[in-house]
This record gives sequence, C-alpha cells and structure tokens, in this order.
Amino acid sequence: MNDRGNTSRAGPAALEVRGLNVYYGASHALQGVDLRLEQGVLSVVGRNGMGKTTLCMAIMGLVPVASGSITFGGQSLLGKSPADIARLGIGYVPQGRRLWRSLTVDEHLKLVEQKGGAWSIERIYTTFPRLAERRRNGGAQLSGGEQQMLAIARALLANPRLLVMDEPTEGLAPVIVSQVEDMLLRLSEEGEMDVLVIEQNIGVACAVADRVAIMVNGQINRMVPARELAADRDLQQRLLGVGRHAHDDTPEPAQTQDSEASTSGMSGPKSTKIYMSNPKSPTRWSQPVPVAQLERAARVMTTGAPTSSSVQTEIRPLAAPGEQVVIVAGTLDTKSTELRYMRDIVRAAGLPVRLVDLSTSGGHSGAEIPAHQIAAFHPRGAAGVFTGDRGTSVAGMTEAFLRWMNRQDGVMGVLSAGGSGGTAIVAPAMRSLPVGVPKLIVSTVASGEVAQYVGPADITMMHSVADVQGLNAITEEVLSNAAQAMVGMVSARRSKPARKSTKPAIGLTMFGVTTPAVSQITKALRDDFDCLVFHATGIGGQSMEKLIDNGKVEGVIDLTTTEICDMMFGGVFPATQDRFGAVIRRRMPYIGSVGALDMVNFGAPDTVPEKYRDRTFYEHNPQVTLMRTTADECSRMGRWIGDRLNEMEAPVRFFLPEGGVSMLDKPGQPFDDAAARHALFTALEDTVRQTSTRQLIRLPQNINDPEFATAVVSAFREFHGGRPPKHKEARR
Repeated sequence: MNDRGNTSRAGPAALEVRGLNVYYGASHALQGVDLRLEQGVLSVVGRNGMGKTTLCMAIMGLVPVASGSITFGGQSLLGKSPADIARLGIGYVPQGRRLWRSLTVDEHLKLVEQKGGAWSIERIYTTFPRLAERRRNGGAQLSGGEQQMLAIARALLANPRLLVMDEPTEGLAPVIVSQVEDMLLRLSEEGEMDVLVIEQNIGVACAVADRVAIMVNGQINRMVPARELAADRDLQQRLLGVGRHAHDDTPEPAQTQDSEASTSGMSGPKSTKIYMSNPKSPTRWSQPVPVAQLERAARVMTTGAPTSSSVQTEIRPLAAPGEQVVIVAGTLDTKSTELRYMRDIVRAAGLPVRLVDLSTSGGHSGAEIPAHQIAAFHPRGAAGVFTGDRGTSVAGMTEAFLRWMNRQDGVMGVLSAGGSGGTAIVAPAMRSLPVGVPKLIVSTVASGEVAQYVGPADITMMHSVADVQGLNAITEEVLSNAAQAMVGMVSARRSKPARKSTKPAIGLTMFGVTTPAVSQITKALRDDFDCLVFHATGIGGQSMEKLIDNGKVEGVIDLTTTEICDMMFGGVFPATQDRFGAVIRRRMPYIGSVGALDMVNFGAPDTVPEKYRDRTFYEHNPQVTLMRTTADECSRMGRWIGDRLNEMEAPVRFFLPEGGVSMLDKPGQPFDDAAARHALFTALEDTVRQTSTRQLIRLPQNINDPEFATAVVSAFREFHGGRPPKHKEARR
C-alpha cells in the first residue's frame, strides 16, 4: 500500500485477508473482513470494540477462525500455531506489551535476538537510546513508554518480513509517540519489512501509511487515502467518533454530485493543512524530502462551526421488535435453489421470512442468517461445527441450530427441505419449539420411519417424491405445496390465535389396559382441569414431558409408566433415559403409578427376539404381541423408577395396586403374577427414600378399580385442588 518511492515488488501480497469471520461464542467479532497489504505500511483505524485486536490475533493464530483465508506472501496461515506463524517471518507487537516483570531489558532482547539479521541489539539501542539507558532494569521498572519501546524492539529483533503492531502508541507521551512514528516512517522508507499498524491515533495512522483501512463493527468499512482522511474532519467524526459520542455508529452516507453541489454553499467546517517543508533540521548532506512524506506529516487545522450529516444509512435489524417471522432453514450449499424457491413463495404471500443457512462447508451463501452465525452457538463455537469431517460437522451444526433456536423469539413457523442429513439437522430444533408453531419438512425420508425426526413434536413431514436436488416438474409441485401449506398455517394462526383454556391443563398417561382407570380419573377432574391424555407408546410420554418442560401442563397423573418396560427390555414403545426428567426439572408435584409394567410390547409374533421365545405372551392384535415381565425384570424396573423418584424435590405420591397393574394382570387373566408384582413393589420400597412429601402408597385394588381411581383423584386434589395452581396465576 506504500509507494516507497515508486518501487514495487513482484509476487503475492505481503498480507491478504479474505472473507474472515471470527466469533467469540455467539458474538460475531469479525464479519467477512477483506484486507490487502501489497507492501510497505498499511494502517487500520477504528474505535474500541470494532474488531481491530481480534484481526491481529487472527493473523497470529491466537483465536480460531470460523471461515475465510489469511495468506502471508501467498502462504496460508490458517491452522498454523502462533509459533509457526512467527517462524514464517511475522512479528507481533501486542496490545498491552506483555513483558516479563522480572527480566531486564537486556534479557528480553537476548531471548529473541537472531544473529546475522538486519536488526541487532546494538541497532535497537541506537534506535531507542532510552532502552540502552535502562538495559539493566526489569520489565516492571519501566515506564509505559519504555515498555512499548521494548515490545517493539522485541518484535524487530526477530527480523520479521511482516510486522503486526496493535496500538503501538496507546498510552504514550507525545514525545514517545513521535519517536514511534519516526521509526515506522524509517521502516517504510528503508523497505526492510512490511508493517500492518492497528491504531486509534489518526494522526499516526495517516502519517506512516499512504492508505488507511477504516474498521466499523467488525468489517472494513472502506479504504481511504491517508491524506484524504487526515484532511476530512467530518469523515473522522462519522466513522471514528472523533469529537462525537462513542456510541454513534452512523456510517458515512453516499453522496451524489447533486448533493455535493447543493451543500457547497453551506457554512461548515473548513480544513486547512499546515506543511513543514523540512520535518527534520536539514544538513548539507540532506536529501530532498519526498512529497508523499510531506503530505503525511502535514497537520490539519479545522475551523468553523461543525456540521452534521442529514443523511444516514438505514440500519435494519434482522426482525423488528415484536415482529414474527417464518424461518426457511437448510443447507444452502446443496439446497440453495430449492430453499430460496420456497422462501420466495412465502415472501410473495406477504409474510416476513428469513433464510437460515445450515451448511457445514464454511462457504458464504448470502443468507440473512449465515451458517457461521448459527455455528457460533455450538458450545465450542464454530470450531465444533466446521471440523472437516462430515459426520462431526453435521452433528455440530445440529446442536448449534438447536441452541440457536432456543434463543429466538418471534418464530411463527419453520420450513425446510433436504435429504436425511438436512432433515437430521433441522428436526431437533423444530422439536424444541412449542406445540402449535407450524413445522414442516420436505424430505426424502418422509415415506419411511420418521419417529426419530418427529419425536414428540407436531412436525409435519412431506415426502419429496423426487430427490431434493434442483427444481423440476415434480419438486416444484411438492416444494410449492409445502410453502403454501406453511403460508396457510401461519396465516390461520395470525388471524385466529390458538384457543386458551380457562382451566389449567394436566397430563395423564394411558394404555389400552389402563383405559378404565384414566377414564374414571378424567371424568372426576374435567370440570376443573383441561385433561390431556397421552398414549404411552414411547412418544406419548415424551410428548407429555415436552409440554411439561414448556410450561403448558400444570399437573401430571402419570398412571401408565409401561414405556419403561420397552426401554429396558427391547420393546417397540420405549421411553428415553430422560423419562420423568421434565417433572424433576420443573419441580412439579407428581402423581404416578406402575400401570402396564407387566408387559413388553413387540410387533407381530415373528418379530419377538429369539431369546424371549419361552416367555408368556398375549396377542393383543396381529401386529402387537405382549410379553409378561418376570420378577427379575420387575425388580430392575422398580429400582430404576425408584432412583428417578428420589430425584424429585416436589411432593410425590406413587401408587402400588396390589390387585394388578393392568387389565391383564388380575386374577384369572393371562398376566396375573403375584411374584412379579411383589418383586416390583419391594424394589420400589427398598429404593425410594420415603419422606413426608415423597410417599409410596399401597392399595389392595387393581389399577382399573373405581376405588383406586378415587384415591388417585384425592391425592391429586391434595396438591392442586379445583383451582389453577398458584404459580400459574402468578405467571398470568
């Protein structure tokens, strides 16, 4: 960037940064930074917090880079350690100096000196006479200016080809600033090394370089000739906050010739440059001072009343406060055409829509919400997503998108399209949304088993028929239907909000063999409560607990815990290891029982695992075969459930029906087994730490007997009565 007396150097740029993105957690510190230093000195200026130090640290390998490239003399620096980068020939003067308090000046310099280089300790002492005077003093005994000199000297002694200096004049006295400025000018003129200077001091930045890059909000806003920036006080005020409040981020408005002409007659500040024809006292051996150096050294005096720009660039947030948007999400590196096609249909219907990129390739897609913004929500940041391995990258983006979705407000619908990988990425985030928010996935896997994607949520899966790979007569029809379906669902919800019950909702679990019990309980409570019954088929229990987690269920009567059987012994309706977790997390009073723990569910008889062939079975229908649990299995289930009950901090009433745990487990029925029931109840009583609030209650009836239902209702009313619980009223 420096002309160095009109000389030039062939070959690649000394430093080139392209599309650089760096995150600190969810904070997007560097946002697609592009910067090129051909040779000489380039200054970068900007206010605090704009990303200048992060840029230095990214160049030196001190912070992870999410995407983009950094090359030094044509050689990539990404993936290299700071030590390797230093060995390549890049010196670093960090902000804050970072010296050893106990080492003397001399010891600091001897640690890094490279024999035979242009810079030696002797030359350092000649350049910085003050350091020579203080050579025996420790780092803690130096003034701020002396410490800065030593930090610069330490970097120079490595004889780098590129010197990166972060705020080299910060906190220095004017006389020391002048010395640093002179040194940088000499480096520029002598051409020994190229220099990237990060500065807040505009005078220094403009004096040492021909061009200045201005950094605003993590981006290079523009590249300005140094003499132009030095003379334009208004530009300094707008972009760098000189003479203005630091929070004013208004970028410079673009002006047309007409606008410039219209303001030419207006009064305002006038800038006058004061030149020094000889910055240093001349001698008979002095050479003429280059014009460019005189320009850089000129001081700018501004007179007249300040003006303020009447035109400001419009800055639009992603979504206005209180606005709700439809999200179209997917992997834009492979499904861009299809996703944009659906996005455009939603937008044409008049709904606000945002495109979210979930690609793991690290490229730029132009989405309103880029992949790196999502990846930043991974616990390890973007490094946990852009791994270079497809499997781990997909898993990382899945977790990142889930965490991102959990932080969003105002999502009124989510639409996606993709194959198995794309479906796997979006589904968990969709499942985290409340019931009722429209969720639709066009997928190649939608015609098969989709339980792993839908889970307990109200996700709509639409089969793509043809592969989601470009637009054609088939995919256009399917994708258009999906987009229009999303428009219809969202529009309907906007025009007619979901019904809000005047009664608190409670969740009840039921299986076919516990239906009489749940029916009696529901009848007794329905005047005071909105009774939501969940079929205990694995997903049923998960659905109930999802609503508990979301705060939509105020009470629970978990009468049918049969999903534990299938989870532990290989049935087709298994719970997850998080069964009861929502109740534990929400500290909700819990009413439960051992409904249908006498059976493991399988499909048709020929699907039963070989190891179970000698067991007791009951054919519920041609597609469902039930297997009676043994005493040993019941004992194991009792211990597992008991451990979970011990984790509940709110009151617990857990009922044990001695007359049988299902319609099949009572005298004269196929699964009647007193020994198995005894093993189950004993294991629970041995495991559960009973207190005044956590109680196991034995009753002589079968679980479906009226007396058993009456006892359950009585215990529930003990906790909740006939009115909304107090925490519900408080929240409303």
